[in-house]
Amino acid sequence: MKKFVNDPKQFVPEMLKGIALANPTTLRYVPEYNLIMRADAPNDKKVSIIQGSGSGHEPAHTMIVGKGMLDAACPGDVFAGPPVEFVYETSKLLNSKKGILHLVNNYTGDRLAFEMGRELAEADGMRVETLIIDDDVAVTGSSFTVGRRGVAGNFFVIKAVGAAAEKGADLDELVAVGKHVNSVTRTMGVALSSCTPPLKGVPLFVIGDDEMEIGIGIHGEPGRRRAKLATADAVVDLLLDAVVSDLPFKSGDQVALMINGLGGTAIGELYLLFGRAHQQLAAQGITVGRSYVGEYCTSLDMAGASLTLVKLDDALLSLLAAPAEVAIRVF
Repeated sequence: MKKFVNDPKQFVPEMLKGIALANPTTLRYVPEYNLIMRADAPNDKKVSIIQGSGSGHEPAHTMIVGKGMLDAACPGDVFAGPPVEFVYETSKLLNSKKGILHLVNNYTGDRLAFEMGRELAEADGMRVETLIIDDDVAVTGSSFTVGRRGVAGNFFVIKAVGAAAEKGADLDELVAVGKHVNSVTRTMGVALSSCTPPLKGVPLFVIGDDEMEIGIGIHGEPGRRRAKLATADAVVDLLLDAVVSDLPFKSGDQVALMINGLGGTAIGELYLLFGRAHQQLAAQGITVGRSYVGEYCTSLDMAGASLTLVKLDDALLSLLAAPAEVAIRVF
């Protein structure tokens, strides 16, 4: 597998350095803790919002640090949760008079690191709350998780609490907002290929040219089943059936629809999938109020996509529409 890599062990630090150099006025890089943080943080007039998780899911989470989104991200190595030290030291650097909110995707390593980091921070007198994100409908548990996994729906929690924090919401209010968004967000993905971590150098798993993994995890965890490759329409219908039926979403609902690429899928294919999903939702009386197509939470170079639905209300619509400034820019 050909990749642009120097020393595989330095892949993450070199990537983070590049992110900071590309955004010199808005971001700060602290190499000791794999930390990307807002240059203007902490701000005692707002709650500091921090996420970690493993690297390899870019642009989540280091590339969505900025106004209206995360205040800091302290990832671990590729597909590895951050060390406890990273969480603790990041919390110290981002400590605000209004408190700290830890956003944690529901994986065992992430939860352990943030739980212990929170304990250390609280022992120092900091006020910290934790919000667990678990939007994946594919499985109830796996070797990587305790319960459902946190995947691309994580973006909507970040966007909502980030916007609310900019408006001055206190820590308890942010927890309530985040819990609500998580409760109305559902995701499921499908993979057409494996992915190749730089340090490993070979694909994580083997999948046939005529196969797909339904319900794949973003670290390559197995999903519901392995099946023969189907048409794009059939794949969308399968994902929609699982996602719509889970909340359940129903006729009359207004939703945000996200088609998220897993790192190795052409943007044209993602829009093709979006078109089918939009059509099928309309046929069920479900209105798409906000649209998201692109790469939000990837799995390195995996070919595949996930579909996320979020049930909208007026308050959530306002938060999702609020301005945000992050490292990923168009023009």
